[in-house]
Amino acid sequence: MKNSKFYKFLPIVILVLGIVVFFALGGHHYLSLEVIKNNYQNLVDFTADNFIASCLIFSIFYILVVAFSIPGASVMTLVGGFLFGVYAGSVLVVLSATIGAVIVYLAVKSAIGDILKSKAKGNIEKMRNGFENDAFNYLLSIRLIPIFPFFIINIACGMLGVKLKDFFLATLIGIIPGSVIYVWVGTGLGFALKQGDDLNLGIIFQPQFILPIIALALLSLVPIIIKKCKKVKA
Repeated sequence: MKNSKFYKFLPIVILVLGIVVFFALGGHHYLSLEVIKNNYQNLVDFTADNFIASCLIFSIFYILVVAFSIPGASVMTLVGGFLFGVYAGSVLVVLSATIGAVIVYLAVKSAIGDILKSKAKGNIEKMRNGFENDAFNYLLSIRLIPIFPFFIINIACGMLGVKLKDFFLATLIGIIPGSVIYVWVGTGLGFALKQGDDLNLGIIFQPQFILPIIALALLSLVPIIIKKCKKVKA
């Protein structure tokens, strides 16, 4: 009986220990644009010589970043853009982020979902009604429009009993637009690094950044458009 309880909580223990070890070893210092800039050429050369291995390594690291809810997924997405390009980079980012999210979801659901379901508060409590009414479409909407932090949604779905199929598909589909745009920005970042430019706000005015930034701006307007459409229907 005691062993079954131990194994039930083991996934959560592993995730918590992973976060602690990551920060204790100073891993957060390596997930920065400055470190990426200093190692840009080495990363590009290694990827060119070992493309398949680079894809696997990148995917594993991305999955771990998401699974351990470590700040740095945005940097990893930009790296995916300048190392693999828009198409391959987007596929790797979307799949890796989805797998990492599923790991968190399953860990929470199996270990503490039943215990915390009735005690949900704050952002998670706000999501409860949406999940109870139409879990797939509600999750799809909050993935498309990042109202809540990514890791909070993963935890909430585990706590509130969202079905695995709904969680997987809504996450996979919902994160595509934002991921593609950030990967696209990453390709522009790679161009700037290749030219030896400094990473400052001035680079956003370069042609390689203009289109993805416009796309980000349009994506940010989606919540406003949806609200106005709802008011019109009402």
